[in-house]
Amino acid sequence: MPQFETLGYEEADGVAWVTLDRPQVLNAFNLTMQRELRDLWRWLRRHDPVRVVVLTGAGDKAFCTGIDRSEVAAERPATRSTVPAAPTSVGDGDHNEDVHIGSVSTPFMFDDPGANLGPKSNDLWKPVIAAVNGIACGGAFYMLGEVDFIIAADHATFFDPHLTFSMAAVCEPLQMTGRMPFGDLVRLTLLGSEERMSAARALQIGLVTEMVPLDELRQRAGWAASVIARSHPLAVQGTLRALWAGRELVRSQALALAWAFLGLGNDPEALAEGQHRFASGERVEWRLR
Repeated sequence: MPQFETLGYEEADGVAWVTLDRPQVLNAFNLTMQRELRDLWRWLRRHDPVRVVVLTGAGDKAFCTGIDRSEVAAERPATRSTVPAAPTSVGDGDHNEDVHIGSVSTPFMFDDPGANLGPKSNDLWKPVIAAVNGIACGGAFYMLGEVDFIIAADHATFFDPHLTFSMAAVCEPLQMTGRMPFGDLVRLTLLGSEERMSAARALQIGLVTEMVPLDELRQRAGWAASVIARSHPLAVQGTLRALWAGRELVRSQALALAWAFLGLGNDPEALAEGQHRFASGERVEWRLR
């Protein structure tokens, strides 16, 4: 598996725990973390023991505070920042290239961090749950925009500081379209660092699916991940593909793909076994959220 300087990684019982591990800078991502996340997402596509991923941040202050501006500032006045790519076991063609930020040679070619940070951008269709353990702002939305659902600690906050520092907020809020009502997204974006959205408000508008005390965050995210991990991975991934198609396409286009997702996502043997369990009267112990 890839080796990490900026990420914590552990796995058990079909669940991988990925921790953004730069607490000294509130888990801001640098070029190394971008490369490591890109390599990790792509490696997990072929690592069958993992069926579900939980993404969180180190410490209790922040999930992620976006790009590490101190590193970007140190690289100026160059128009592009680079870092040599360390050898990995990924081997996905041009994904052994350096990680860049910004324009390549003209404004029409641009290296955006989202191509490295997000699981969906790296073609990972195993479910990813975000466990937000504090501040989530700016570039954190690259990741939160591509996870499948979010559980937040009750002290978590969300905001976008771009406009406060005279930068247009573009890619990050676009990642969050569909995650919250448009008015809330516009307000969060235009008010910059002057106002933060609470976890309670995020729960109210549907940005997060559950709010828990910090000391319960790992248990709640772990419970949800373990339930999903018990399901057949092909069925789970087919379901995710369908749900994301429904989010990103118009209704008629998504429905036109439904039979393809059903055909690809249903394993005949697993389906027969599931039908047998249902017919035998097997039921689960459910919880109410």
